[in-house]
Amino acid sequence: MASATASISSHSVALRDLKAARIGAVKQQELQGASPLEIMDRALAMFGSDIAIAFSGAEDVALIEYAKLTGRPFRVFSLDTGRLNPETYQLFDKVEKHYGIRIEYMFPDAGEVQALVRAKGLFSFYEDGHQECCRARKVRPLRRALRGLRAWITGQRKDQSPGTRAAIPVVQVDPSFEGLAGGAGSLVKWNPVANVDGKDVWTFLRAMDVPVNALHAQGYVSIGCEPCTRPVLPGQHEREGRWWWEDAKAKECGLHKGNIDDQGGAAAAAAAAHKAGGANGNGSAGAPDIFESSGVVSLTRAGVENLLRLESRAEPWLVVLYAPWCPFCQAMEASYLELAERLGGAGGGVKVGKFRADGEQKAFAQQELQLQSFPTILLFPSRTARPIKYPSEKRDVDSLLAFVNSLR
Repeated sequence: MASATASISSHSVALRDLKAARIGAVKQQELQGASPLEIMDRALAMFGSDIAIAFSGAEDVALIEYAKLTGRPFRVFSLDTGRLNPETYQLFDKVEKHYGIRIEYMFPDAGEVQALVRAKGLFSFYEDGHQECCRARKVRPLRRALRGLRAWITGQRKDQSPGTRAAIPVVQVDPSFEGLAGGAGSLVKWNPVANVDGKDVWTFLRAMDVPVNALHAQGYVSIGCEPCTRPVLPGQHEREGRWWWEDAKAKECGLHKGNIDDQGGAAAAAAAAHKAGGANGNGSAGAPDIFESSGVVSLTRAGVENLLRLESRAEPWLVVLYAPWCPFCQAMEASYLELAERLGGAGGGVKVGKFRADGEQKAFAQQELQLQSFPTILLFPSRTARPIKYPSEKRDVDSLLAFVNSLR
């Protein structure tokens, strides 16, 4: 497994001042090269019964296994949102029996959930975003749980969501929640597998023959509540199965909001774009552009508006609405370029284009082009005025080609 690198982060002057006092004997050099097992042993030794593992997914089973291997007593808590898959509840039971433990379940406030559902319905998050529901069902129960602790242990990994979790340290003063003593800096957060690749976590789980969620065998990688989780396809990032109707940058529930690196990620993207020559599809600084090929036409807003006005086109158009920073757009780049080559070749008869739809163009794309998340793929048929949105998450060449051929 990748070695763990200690990088104690602080998110304000106050937290930086409290860092040494709260983390105590943990020194950065002492964790250089430490394995997740060694990090777990250090965390449990320091905090005893005042630290607990937050459990929900595969990484957290690995954490429980590491805790068991240390031989030290440990606590585990989990958030029961009331909307989990049956397989997740079955996993909770299997983990309790396998390790001989009792998980400390935290539940949302019944009155708060009742008020939300009565006012907005059971599935309001599909229309106005998942944050409100997650606050009621996850964030506030977590806040109550953490107020009884001095430290907690999470299964966050940097590669789970490169756009938001790339800066996760191994140990830190929690920037968002309060612990037992109350106030800023009163809670320490340990992330023992922060620097471990997902594939290495699974190698460990298989080697130790521990319980895992049965949904993993059905294509689920990152598993949350049942209405907000679905399987991912080969080539898709694991977080694409979470809140799929929203932008890639929104795929966090709020439990780890202090580790979301919007500012750092934006700065890094801008620096990369400047180094690469600076321009993106809309003429402003940002991430290096993608879908660059002689077979793909880069459309301006005026070009897209012209396509929308035409009721009859000489040729059908296939257009991807994208953002170059989006990992899901990046993941389909190769298949889209191959598709463009096939559709633009002899007998193809379809124009292939791209339109950068983030930033200033996002509101227009949402109102006029059915944009909900990146990437969105539209077919402008030759004899139909309104574009047709590709409905599937299958973005391989054959699936996209079948979509085009069935409608042109």
